[in-house]
Amino acid sequence: MKKFEYGTLDKKLFDREIVSLLSAIHEYKGKQSLYIEANLDILKKMLEIAKIQSTDASNAIEGIRTSDKRLKELVNKKYEPRNRNEEEIAGYRQVLELIHDSYEYIPPTPNYILQLHRNLYTYSSIEDGGKFKFVDNVIEEENELGEKFVRFKPAPAAFTPDLIQQLCDSFSEAINRNEIDPLLLISAFIFDFVSIHPFRDGNGRMSRLLTLLLMYRSGYIVGKYISIEMHIEKTKANYYESLLQSSTGWHDNENDYKPFIKYYLSIILAAYKDFSERVVLLIDKSISKSERVKKVFDKKLGKFSKSDIFTLNPDISPKTIEKALKELVDSGYIEMIGKGRSTVYVKK
Repeated sequence: MKKFEYGTLDKKLFDREIVSLLSAIHEYKGKQSLYIEANLDILKKMLEIAKIQSTDASNAIEGIRTSDKRLKELVNKKYEPRNRNEEEIAGYRQVLELIHDSYEYIPPTPNYILQLHRNLYTYSSIEDGGKFKFVDNVIEEENELGEKFVRFKPAPAAFTPDLIQQLCDSFSEAINRNEIDPLLLISAFIFDFVSIHPFRDGNGRMSRLLTLLLMYRSGYIVGKYISIEMHIEKTKANYYESLLQSSTGWHDNENDYKPFIKYYLSIILAAYKDFSERVVLLIDKSISKSERVKKVFDKKLGKFSKSDIFTLNPDISPKTIEKALKELVDSGYIEMIGKGRSTVYVKK
């Protein structure tokens, strides 16, 4: 049976890349309190935007979608869900808010994990919420021809309760000893959770919610203001590839955690960089709002919609953004592509 030996996890992991990733994240975390004290009003807007993006991205990874308008309405609790997808989106929003507000009081134990999973299906008629799987399941993948094949066989249903208990016990013991970097333990926990695949449905979404819970409990709060789920969705192929690489030999305790942990640390670092760039730009009073819109195109390649720019600058009104974009188009600095809601802008 699979064993979780987190007390010696670090001995199997350290190499130059992992050390570099951890050092960079720790440096950003050291500045975390300064960012949070910068402007509470702006951070509140960033939090609300991240909540929408996280709910959207985590569900989209699983193919659960609705319109942008309905998504915002569901996250802001303006309307009740009206179909299966919206039920699951509303459930994710509820668990996300619970973790945001009460993470200190939610330790990673089997009972709490079951309660969070139950809440994930608050609005759904599915009866599996809050219950471990009772039949064996497999992780399937679909190729370009639409053909499905088994990528990984998780732990059998009969072993699931014991494995989750051992996973939580090993993690809690290691985290309480404070000898191994929490980020290594969190990444390993999430990988093993996904490998156990303890539920019939909702395993991926639960893994991302548990990521936030464990990070917040260890003092890494970046996921409140920057959607880690969105960064995972944007690199979904790498996410699945790292899972595949680290899963070989998992049942026999011979798997290599490094590929998945390196991927997860890179996602956390990307979120912190994003957080830093946004806050530094927001608190620099010497830069006008029009210049801040221009810097969006200077800092990142690609195309941007008005909503993308508003997400990066939540304190700038849509009218001011429209005016700045018109000036940049008129000057030839950027180019407008498309019309209406499909309009995007790219740097020339």
